[in-house]
Amino acid sequence: MNNSRIIFLVIVIMCVSFAAKAQFSLSGEYRPRTELSRGYKSLAIEDQKASLITSQRTRLNAMFKNEYIITSLVLQDVRQWGSQPQLVGNEDYALSVHQAWAEVLFTPQFSLKAGRQEVVYDDHRIFGNVGWAQQARSHDMAIFKYEDEIKLHFGVAHNENSDITDNIYSGPDAYKDLQFLWFHNDWENSGLSLLLLNNGVPYMEGEDQKNRYSQTIGGRYTTAFEDLHLAGNFYLQTGKHVSGDKISASNLLLEAAYKNFVVGYERLSGTDYNETEKFKSFTPLYGTNHKFNGFMDYFYVGSHIGSVGLNDLYLKYKYTKDKFVFDAHLHYFSAAAEVAPDASGYLGTELDLSGKWIVNPFTSITLGYSTMFAGDSMEILKGGDSSVGQHWAYLMLSVTPSFIK
Repeated sequence: MNNSRIIFLVIVIMCVSFAAKAQFSLSGEYRPRTELSRGYKSLAIEDQKASLITSQRTRLNAMFKNEYIITSLVLQDVRQWGSQPQLVGNEDYALSVHQAWAEVLFTPQFSLKAGRQEVVYDDHRIFGNVGWAQQARSHDMAIFKYEDEIKLHFGVAHNENSDITDNIYSGPDAYKDLQFLWFHNDWENSGLSLLLLNNGVPYMEGEDQKNRYSQTIGGRYTTAFEDLHLAGNFYLQTGKHVSGDKISASNLLLEAAYKNFVVGYERLSGTDYNETEKFKSFTPLYGTNHKFNGFMDYFYVGSHIGSVGLNDLYLKYKYTKDKFVFDAHLHYFSAAAEVAPDASGYLGTELDLSGKWIVNPFTSITLGYSTMFAGDSMEILKGGDSSVGQHWAYLMLSVTPSFIK
């Protein structure tokens, strides 16, 4: 999409919103991030040199709302510095549509939201927008909503190739068909969410394509007692893996927060190295996995799916003063299933440190550093050398102007 089309589209939206005396906002985001990596996602080896890259996300966000409809359009450009020549015709580096949805308000309680959209529920464990990733995640989906004293959402998605002469879907996403039902209710100091997700992954049987369906069933409970906040997740997964194996997996999270400290434990079940009859590895599917098991992304961020699972015992600390925020996270990782004969279950200990300076209401600068003290069993899963230093650091500038509000 070229610049003239973007400007024309924004002008049309503005004219419509002003004529209807509705709410309209137009904002942007400029987020370059430089990362220094030696041992990010997988173990480095001796004498391996560190890599240094800068990526950037640029967004234009338009939102329109009145008593009848809500619409959102988010255009974004994601690139790595140096990947595009200085003299470019822009044909191969066009903007993409991250979100383009409309929500029709049939009544104050009942609505339909359809289009390309971020899908976020609860703590992002099963559905999240993966905001840390420059490209982030969005779905082509329709969601029917009922929201009053309780919230009840029903979502449905069906993916196809552009060739309408067959019923074959070859990607790029993990599912061909998806349906979910989400329920939420709040009390005075507590909240309960329940989720039922039916996930259909395509496979070929001769010349015909069929789906193998897995089901994720569970929810999240939160409660608070003055300065003490408690939270828990529990999910079961059943059905069929795309390989045809029967799924029997689970996820448990227990967390307590008191003032500036958070202590928690999460278990994602895994499959033993010699297991042949069942698929016992829990898959967090479409969640914001970078948020959970360490910022170095050794687990469930493009890897560790279908593996030995994870036990994650963690302690987090946050300090805030004026315009500065400091975070420190410590994770102790071990496998939830057998890694190999006579192999230890200990995988490693990760330390994540970050500091943010809020320069002004539109600008922040974040600096982070993480290191992994890996165990020998991590070599079995990731390769590399557990005895050498594993490091990752980043510096990120975030500018979010509000053009029209």
